[in-house]
Amino acid sequence: MSVIAFQGVAGAYSDLACRQARPGWETLPCTSFPDVIQAVQEGRADLGMLACENSLAGRVPEVHALLPEAGLSIIGEHFQRVEHCLIALPGVEEGEIRRIHTHPVAIGQVRKLIAALNVQAVPAFDTAGAVKLVAEWQSREDAAIASELAAQLYGLTVLRKNVEDAAHNTTRFYLVARQGGWPAVEKCADTMTTVLFRVKNSPGALYAALRGFAEAGINLTRLESYMEVGSFNATGFLVDFEGHPEEARSQAALDNMKAYADQQMVLGVYGKSPAR
Repeated sequence: MSVIAFQGVAGAYSDLACRQARPGWETLPCTSFPDVIQAVQEGRADLGMLACENSLAGRVPEVHALLPEAGLSIIGEHFQRVEHCLIALPGVEEGEIRRIHTHPVAIGQVRKLIAALNVQAVPAFDTAGAVKLVAEWQSREDAAIASELAAQLYGLTVLRKNVEDAAHNTTRFYLVARQGGWPAVEKCADTMTTVLFRVKNSPGALYAALRGFAEAGINLTRLESYMEVGSFNATGFLVDFEGHPEEARSQAALDNMKAYADQQMVLGVYGKSPAR
């Protein structure tokens, strides 16, 4: 059976993303993003699911540091709607709850519910991990915020669905593999490319490096900056753009970037998610 690895415990939103992106595959929980990458590198997993950005919380910065050295290719993307549920032991009513456990980011996304129930919000390492703890404690005063999948896996009950304050809460993931073939250039209209590049910290450097994309009418869907480790003299950028590197206009834009960049690396060329 094919295996896909994710960061978190069983029932996490990353686990749900794996099951939706690759139905029927075995999912492999990993403690950290480096563990996910290692599982793919060693062949214990065929693919890895790495969160890269969230519509509310923003980017996941580990991607910048990990992927360039991982030797893996981005072979796809997946958008996962985050639908928080209020989860408790079977038979518990909302009035009995005194504490809600979940990841700190999730706490910030369900503030209206916390205020309405007048309960204490307790940070946990993981949303699904919080559900696992509530199941172990068997306390009627403790509940969790997590996915419906987590409630099913740990035998708890969903008291309310979609309790998040913002309905547009969505996480985007990169799917990574040891080897990744590029889609045919003829499919450039349905293709995404992810590039990492570095420019010197000087006036106009970023503009000059990206000017070719604007002149060619290529849409950049993501532009993230980060400082090179141990240096204030160079800045790295991660870019997602719509198009194929072998397409004439994309090639021209990338060639222009090379003229102003100290480093350029294509991390992946892959089909657009239907969610786009």
